[in-house]
Amino acid sequence: MADYTIALTGGIASGKSEVERRFGALGITVADADQASRDVVARDTDGLAEIVAAFGVNALDAGGDLDRPAMRRLVFNDDAARQRLEAIIHPRVRLALRAACAAAPGPYAIAAIPLLAEGGRGAYPWLHRVLVVDVPVDVQLARLLRRDGIDEALAWKMIRAQASRVERLAIADDVIVNDGPLEALDGAVAALHGRYLELARVPAP
Repeated sequence: MADYTIALTGGIASGKSEVERRFGALGITVADADQASRDVVARDTDGLAEIVAAFGVNALDAGGDLDRPAMRRLVFNDDAARQRLEAIIHPRVRLALRAACAAAPGPYAIAAIPLLAEGGRGAYPWLHRVLVVDVPVDVQLARLLRRDGIDEALAWKMIRAQASRVERLAIADDVIVNDGPLEALDGAVAALHGRYLELARVPAP
């Protein structure tokens, strides 16, 4: 049972997944918010049932699963609908992440929460530290263009839809600046792993 939990967050195309993989290779459990958001509204869950109760059967696709494209279209231009949907999903995601981290073997666990700065650290009072994967905006833009094959206008729109670099760094306890080759992440993750092992051994106040 892990008694110490670190949040891993960062902007789009910052390299969070690469950092996540490296902690996983060290035997650390990583509970992913994106996966949890899918799990809590899977078929036959109470989360999906509550969405249907709130939005009707049009929230489902022909197979009985959540129709994600339809829901995205619905909430994109309707703030009230988006808030209603988030009120159903987000509390369940937080509970799922906390349960997964608490049940993890080893001295500490990681909760990968891409939109932590947007939602606020206060929504996760059980977190002990926040690790931000940071990248200069020009590097972020170049990676996004290369990765997704999109035009620059759309890439900027995606970047600006998230919290700013300053806002993310404001909630950070630890920072990995990922503006170089991927191999550089190995040493950064190894150093933090050692630090987190030390911190996890110190009894909580």
